[in-house]
Amino acid sequence: MSDSTPIRTRFAPSPTGFLHIGGARTALFCWLAARSSGGEFILRIEDTDRERSTPASVQAILDGLEWLELGPDEGPFYQSERMPLYQAAIERLLDEGNAYRCYCSRERLGKLREDAMARGEKPRYDGHCRHLDEAPKGVEPVIRFRNPDSGTVAFKDRVRGPIEFDNRELDDLVIQRTDGSPTYNFAVVVDDLDMRINLVIRGDDHINNTPRQINLYRALGAEPPEFAHVPMILGDDGARLSKRHGAIGVMAWRELGYLPDAMVNYLARLGWSHGDREQFSRDDLVELFHIDDVNRKASRFDTEKLNWLNQYYLRAGPTERVAPELDWHLRRVGLDPAGGPSPADLVRVQADRCETLVEIVEQSRPFYADFDQFDPGAAKKHLRPVAAEPLRVLRGLLVDVDWTPEALGQAVHATAESLEIGMGKLGQPLRVALMGHGQSPSIDQTLWLVGRERTLARIDKALEFIAERVAASS
Repeated sequence: MSDSTPIRTRFAPSPTGFLHIGGARTALFCWLAARSSGGEFILRIEDTDRERSTPASVQAILDGLEWLELGPDEGPFYQSERMPLYQAAIERLLDEGNAYRCYCSRERLGKLREDAMARGEKPRYDGHCRHLDEAPKGVEPVIRFRNPDSGTVAFKDRVRGPIEFDNRELDDLVIQRTDGSPTYNFAVVVDDLDMRINLVIRGDDHINNTPRQINLYRALGAEPPEFAHVPMILGDDGARLSKRHGAIGVMAWRELGYLPDAMVNYLARLGWSHGDREQFSRDDLVELFHIDDVNRKASRFDTEKLNWLNQYYLRAGPTERVAPELDWHLRRVGLDPAGGPSPADLVRVQADRCETLVEIVEQSRPFYADFDQFDPGAAKKHLRPVAAEPLRVLRGLLVDVDWTPEALGQAVHATAESLEIGMGKLGQPLRVALMGHGQSPSIDQTLWLVGRERTLARIDKALEFIAERVAASS
């Protein structure tokens, strides 16, 4: 395939669980390869495993791709709806002598495996049913592909370079089960051939499947597509990625407060690079990505780098892209975005202080919902009798002031100057009054986000707290 050939590729997950980080990266590489070459990206759901495939898993895959904005040009297609296509290919292979019915029992196959392992050999089918004169009665056969007995299968992987297999190492694989359903290796070949796929991008755990599939392509009278096997993803500690360091569903990362643009940028850098650059918009990735630039070595999942990228997109990402995600998070915890500052305003104020949207929400609850009591430590330290007069004077100014950060900041400074006190003697008591604790953005921004009505009510609540404290001590 020349560099100018539009790439037509597919992402073909099995709906037996969520869309995890490894699958999402494969989908992204497929999407980018298609977009960067002016080609097409196809989504195919490989749901022929009837026992393990579930509608919930299908939806999890679709939701994950939608959140990452990796929409296909065609699909989703479902293998379960394409059975006539597979059956026609089976019949062709049988008619042409490239497949045969196998009646071997589980017991016989188990014995073959045990004997081979006892000899220190790789277990493989011995071709017993290739030349049966008579089929056993009452036995439902599987269909096996008649693999070539000699020669080699060689291909140039777009990531790993030249790869070669000896056909003598490949046995006659099952291509149709007794219930008539196709097996993975057969169905993907028929589908990729029918869908005119010219580049298969997938994890390197599929490399051993590739020579079998190439032989199937040729038996069906077609040249195989090109292949690019991308390396696995390891955890921070170098071990295979597991739930404890990232192998959770993509939508779980959304729930943890990450942005889709940050995830896409991070996933692209897991095995692909462009110099020392770290930050890439989607347009940048489409312009710069080339599948041949993917590293053949395994990549390590680095949560700290993901956090760093996420904060970068919180700060620098277009507000119109970040705000809807924050809106989703606010509603998810029962906070009504209409009952406080707009998510866009909240992002502008809080982005420098937080790494995730979850952190922003947790630190911003008082902007949307009243709190029952002040933090005891903060109240004891800052809501003292000496704070009553500054709070009372400021409250008088806040009744009519323009509700902008600039005007609010001026009112706070004017109050401190008129009483000849330092900003700390007003700012900290005011912060505790407004938020219930001692942490918040700058005091002018905090006042602005809390809003006039809540601000006046909370100052009154703080003054009442101070009065009760004075009464209790007298």
